[in-house]
Amino acid sequence: MSEQHGTVVIGAGPAGLTAAYELLRHGRPVRVFEADEVVGGISRTVERDGWRFDIGGHRFFTKVPRVEAFWHEILPDEDFLTRPRMSRIFYRGALFNYPLSATNALRNLGLPEAVRCLGSYARARLRPPKDQSHFEGWVSARFGWRLYSIFFKTYTEKVWGMPADRLQADWAAQRIKNLSLATAIRNAVLPRRRRTDVTSLIEEFQYPKYGPGMMWERCAEQVRQRGGEVSTGTWVTAVHRDPKRRRAISVTLNGAGGQRTEPADDVISSMPISELVAALRPPAPPEVLACAADLRYRDFLTVALVVPAEFSFPDNWIYVHDPAVRVGRIQNFGSWSPYLVKDGRTCLGLEYFVFEDDEMWRTPDAGLVALATAELERLGLVRPGVVEAGHVVRMPKAYPVYDERYQHNVDVIRAWLAEAVPNVHPVGRNGMHRYNNQDHSMLTAMLTVENIATGSTHDVWSVNVEQDYHEQSTGGSRRGTGRDAPVVPRRIIAAPIAAPEGTRAAGDGGRSAQAPLV
Repeated sequence: MSEQHGTVVIGAGPAGLTAAYELLRHGRPVRVFEADEVVGGISRTVERDGWRFDIGGHRFFTKVPRVEAFWHEILPDEDFLTRPRMSRIFYRGALFNYPLSATNALRNLGLPEAVRCLGSYARARLRPPKDQSHFEGWVSARFGWRLYSIFFKTYTEKVWGMPADRLQADWAAQRIKNLSLATAIRNAVLPRRRRTDVTSLIEEFQYPKYGPGMMWERCAEQVRQRGGEVSTGTWVTAVHRDPKRRRAISVTLNGAGGQRTEPADDVISSMPISELVAALRPPAPPEVLACAADLRYRDFLTVALVVPAEFSFPDNWIYVHDPAVRVGRIQNFGSWSPYLVKDGRTCLGLEYFVFEDDEMWRTPDAGLVALATAELERLGLVRPGVVEAGHVVRMPKAYPVYDERYQHNVDVIRAWLAEAVPNVHPVGRNGMHRYNNQDHSMLTAMLTVENIATGSTHDVWSVNVEQDYHEQSTGGSRRGTGRDAPVVPRRIIAAPIAAPEGTRAAGDGGRSAQAPLV
């Protein structure tokens, strides 16, 4: 194989930059092309008026030693903070511990409702739901209908934009594996430090003091210092292949300098796999193009509101289980790192899960700030009139959607790519249309580079196949890193979202990085 042209990497998120860094470690030339003006993908840190926002929240915790070592190779130890993990559930004006605490839940629910919840749980144990293939049945069997409806249903439906009884049980099995009401009570009565046997019970994590983007900005700098190229504001518009040789041979770019074509011996792609297929020239067969066009994505926006520090809270984020508001989760950026906020103030990030063609996505920033302010006040988390400023960050293609056809579509695309262009290597979350965390995405890149540089035969698609969650540590198989993709049905068209009075719909205010979690 010729190596004079090196490898082209599409996208400068965690997967793309990890691939570039690892290729240089092996002495291989590399060029990275990123559509956005900044690196990091969804793991970027957005800065507005001196405030820094973590899009979605990124806990630096992994079960993969080589990923941990990579993080500390890029950033020195003094750039990491050790942060306490704290998340709670907001329901009916009260904050409930997450995972559930028996004493906290009893106090907040009140004795009559707590008795009803225990009765509902007893009925579920005696006569569990017949159909546990979907999220609603699976969780109800382990917590009872009442607790399910209080602590799981609303938030899940906000995230995915569809009824929970149409969401496959995979999502629940991977997010809350080994946790039930009985387990929650046992944990409350017999707590142990540093529990990792039940999902989501890690107590602390690492965090770059200026946010996750600090990691990837520094990584991009080091790639350049070591002789690699990282170009932002540069779109890959075509991937050219030679059908006779069964290889990709070059990519066409569109950037500040106009359009040009760059040769490549290998292409590592973290752009959405649907866009990768559409970019191939000559085109893929019609059935492959149809599968690519059939893949869908869930989009995400954060409305960051500046408030006085007295309205801070210790949680990294609060899950909002109130169907009367559209916000799904509220981050307190000051609880992630004091370096993200300013003295005397904090910034609360209200997270909304949408589709790009929803009315809410098209609402102007001022309308979204007004909506988020009104919801924060309605929830009683701030007093009316204390919000000082607001900023909106839109992130398209934040979550690959796992409808009933997605696995078939991905299998068809994957098989055809392996046959027609085996030197094109999908990596990362959208690159593989998998719900990868940051460390999963990095590992797919590391294994891909070993395949290219050493002739290894790692099955990159086996990463993230175990039925346990990212933040659960086990002594089991090392094959994956945790959390397979949830399976959800095809999207349901949501009713239009009315903008606050005095606002009007506007065009898309966001732009994807290479292609950009819950």
